[in-house]
Amino acid sequence: MSVNSPLNYLAYQCHAENAKWWHDINTGERLERNKGEMIALMHSELSEMLEAERKNLMDEKLPHRKGAEVEMADLLIRAFDYAGAYALDLDGAVAEKRAYNRTRQDHTREARLAANGKKW
Repeated sequence: MSVNSPLNYLAYQCHAENAKWWHDINTGERLERNKGEMIALMHSELSEMLEAERKNLMDEKLPHRKGAEVEMADLLIRAFDYAGAYALDLDGAVAEKRAYNRTRQDHTREARLAANGKKW
């Protein structure tokens, strides 16, 4: 995994910026964070984004920005922090997943128009 590629670099940067949440405040020792809790926190950002979209809210802390935009940024920061913590190769995984999705039968127009086809 290269930290010079765009997504991996963001993961490295976000994790470095959030290092204080990965170390015990008293001892400085690295913490073993609960992965489920961290994933739930990413989910909470999506829920906050949904609420901002539903109510067409502007952000409270960055009032010149739409709430959904800022909540998406929060989601990405949390996701990049997680990826950086666990050395996930986002650039490689995204490239491979996009290539795979281009070949998926269930993503074709015909499959989507069929009974019980993907609508969203």
